[in-house]
Amino acid sequence: MRLLLAEDEQQAGEYLLKGLTENGWVVDWVQTGPDALHMASNASYDVIVLDIGLPQMDGWEVIKRIRIDNKTPVLFLTARDRVEDRVRGLELGADDYLIKPFAFSELLARIRALQRRGKQQEPDIVRIADLEVHLLRRRVERGDQRIDLTAKEYALLLLLMRRTGEVMSRTLIAEQVWDMNFDSDTNVVEVAIRRLRSKVDDPFDKKLIHTVRGFGYVLEDRP
Repeated sequence: MRLLLAEDEQQAGEYLLKGLTENGWVVDWVQTGPDALHMASNASYDVIVLDIGLPQMDGWEVIKRIRIDNKTPVLFLTARDRVEDRVRGLELGADDYLIKPFAFSELLARIRALQRRGKQQEPDIVRIADLEVHLLRRRVERGDQRIDLTAKEYALLLLLMRRTGEVMSRTLIAEQVWDMNFDSDTNVVEVAIRRLRSKVDDPFDKKLIHTVRGFGYVLEDRP
């Protein structure tokens, strides 16, 4: 689950980044309008959280340009509770609107609602062989056994399952799950794959997560 956060206030941005990451989101945080537009135009997101009062290009202009060819759900954040602002935002293509200050739990609930709305064509259950991920409940099962994963393990598994049969490089995995540039001296991906295998593969006869030597990892149901 990937989210673009456009918020120019440092303290608010750090708070939202921490909370969303702890709840399983991979977050790209930007602080200016041009950066928000660039990221929205060049990466794929499940939800965009967009502050109206961004520097260099305000949220109104950002969403106006985004909506030319992008239907990603957008949640507007604003410090002004004005009807005309809400109406303008909706007319420009915003899907929801939240007034500052707000409870993080409400923001999270609204984001999840937008994610479900934006993924109406995606089934509730992603299944490979006997491995199932129940997206709305964030529940993972294999056979008749429930598998408990950390937020990062869940994000890693979901990435691999949504790209079934595609070899994922360590660089791409690091960018998608940890939002970090890959460092050849960092073994975070290998460690995470090993821990995920210990839960998803090791207790079972059939292995689903495979290493493609020199390239990366792939999740697929092999004969």
